[in-house]
Amino acid sequence: MAHAYTPGLKVTDNIVLRKERRLPILGEVRVGLGDTVRPDTVVAETELPGDPQTLNAANVLGLLPMEVPRHMLKKEGDKVTAGEVIGRASTLFGLIKRQLKAPCDGTIERISEVSGQVTLREPPVPLQITAYIHGTIVEVLPREGVVIETEGAFIQGIFGVGGETFGTIRFRAAGPDKPLTAADIDDSCKDGIVVGGSLMTGEAIAKAAKVGVRALVAGGIIDTDLVKYLGYDIGVAITGQE
Repeated sequence: MAHAYTPGLKVTDNIVLRKERRLPILGEVRVGLGDTVRPDTVVAETELPGDPQTLNAANVLGLLPMEVPRHMLKKEGDKVTAGEVIGRASTLFGLIKRQLKAPCDGTIERISEVSGQVTLREPPVPLQITAYIHGTIVEVLPREGVVIETEGAFIQGIFGVGGETFGTIRFRAAGPDKPLTAADIDDSCKDGIVVGGSLMTGEAIAKAAKVGVRALVAGGIIDTDLVKYLGYDIGVAITGQE
């Protein structure tokens, strides 16, 4: 039987931990050096570029590519709204009138006289990153993010599914050698991090989702239970920041 490489996992009841929270692109840092933060404190924010929409203006307006720019009612850099007429042309001595309408809100990014296409950029998407832990800002990364220092227990996992979250830790399994079952989870677990024992059952996962548990932590899980819950086979996975 083949064996996967298993790195050493760190488990300690007390550690000074530093976590970096960084934006994917440049933005604005919303906290300062020495500030105290909570898990839900917004530490930095930015705007991600919206998706581009390519419009075949030459085809819609019945024009040659080089004719498109002078028939546009909007120029590069102009903001438009969904359904707004941004181009107009008439053919056959004005008998046939054609219009080009914006399919969504956005900004005219490019009008090409080579391809006859118009690129419309959808509105930017706001993005905020939060601290995710209680702590103190010990370093500010200008326009990028921060480094947060905290003290507490630290348990490193080997495998995880889902994104980051935070909540009150609740120990619900009967013991470290006992499985976490659906019976161990009730309404008091809502918005919490439920810690189990040897493994979590498929029924426990379903119950946790129904109750509104933010995360489950246990010694293991039967792969078929996880695949059944997710609805797809995850294959081999290596995690990084759980």
